[in-house]
Amino acid sequence: MVRTMTMEDYDDVYALWMSIHGFGMRSMDDSREGIERFIKRNPNTSAVAVEDGKIVGAILCGHDGRRACLYHVCVSEKYRMHGIGKQMVHFCCERLKEEKINKVCLNAFVTNVVGNKFWQKMGWTLRSDMNYYDFTLNEENLTVFNK
Repeated sequence: MVRTMTMEDYDDVYALWMSIHGFGMRSMDDSREGIERFIKRNPNTSAVAVEDGKIVGAILCGHDGRRACLYHVCVSEKYRMHGIGKQMVHFCCERLKEEKINKVCLNAFVTNVVGNKFWQKMGWTLRSDMNYYDFTLNEENLTVFNK
């Protein structure tokens, strides 16, 4: 079952993130306070997948009124290849359409082979006509990758 993510899900979602090999998390953005800020701004668009009474997948999904972005799309390694990721993506896209958002993007690390195969299979377009730029406003917001 896929449903809207709430702050009550944070501990279980955080545990899911921590269980995934190679998953990158930001020290401040992915803290309880950071996710609470995100959910408050986008209360209806993020998703969790629940199987066997536990959260096995999650997507942070938000928009700025014009374009949306998916973050931290993940499914527990034990539950992959059952359509859960696809269901969550469709759920988020439907919520975005309800909010009159017409385009959604995401970033996937080049080294994320599983994720990149998933997006290609889902029909998402890999853009080669743009450069992605990033500027860190707070050096204390570190990205750490799970081992």
